[in-house]
Amino acid sequence: MGSKKALVRRISPRLAEGIVTNIERQPVDVHLAAKQWNGYVEAMEDADWEIVEVPPEDGCPDGVFIEDAVVVFRNVAVITRPGADSRRPEVTGVEEAVVELGCSINRIRSPGTLDGGDVLKVGDTIYVGSGGRTNADGLRQLRSILGPLGARIIAVPVPVHKTLHLKSAVTALPDGTIIGYPPLVEDPEFFPRFVPVPEESGAHVVDLGGNRILMADDCPRSTELFSALGYDPVTVDISEFQKLEGCVTCLSVRLRELSGFGS
Repeated sequence: MGSKKALVRRISPRLAEGIVTNIERQPVDVHLAAKQWNGYVEAMEDADWEIVEVPPEDGCPDGVFIEDAVVVFRNVAVITRPGADSRRPEVTGVEEAVVELGCSINRIRSPGTLDGGDVLKVGDTIYVGSGGRTNADGLRQLRSILGPLGARIIAVPVPVHKTLHLKSAVTALPDGTIIGYPPLVEDPEFFPRFVPVPEESGAHVVDLGGNRILMADDCPRSTELFSALGYDPVTVDISEFQKLEGCVTCLSVRLRELSGFGS
């Protein structure tokens, strides 16, 4: 496989019915969301990512949030068992795609649950949010699968009354620094290097390669912060996905070299 591939899935016509947990439901403009999805994909392509489209799941409103369906470490793809029952059909097409890409397959099995949005990889260290969509058994299974491959699994409690997933609160800059929005981060002491950001959506970045990072366009102060740190922010409008607690990490699964891909 090539060095940089991104799995994506087009939106369902039922997108507006997606699950909302910690925010008030707002009307979602499905046509605008489709345009925003195209803009997101174009930004990935402009950064030299090869796009791999997973077959759509029109009956799954949240299927566009493909990150939750699989966790990839080295050449192993862990097919998740989402914490929301309605999302479990989403994993089938994703599994088929990663098999085609040559991944070895493992699965989270009942009674375990795990959402990819709870998994933050920083090199060989994997932070796993626990207590919300991901339960203790899902965490145990992930540790047993990836630990022998050299992964260091660190459990991080997720304040479910505040945030949906771990990566709703924190993500990582390319140098491994964890960034987060303080009102959503219970204990930054879990992370050896933590930088607070001034806006909620500023806590979400995707490493595009080089010094480029992909982020939402509604957090100008965070954008300025990252520019001052030497990064080149690429901004996209994802307002319709944010209404469903989505962010830039949710909309793709990034696959890098077989020796250590996935983000």
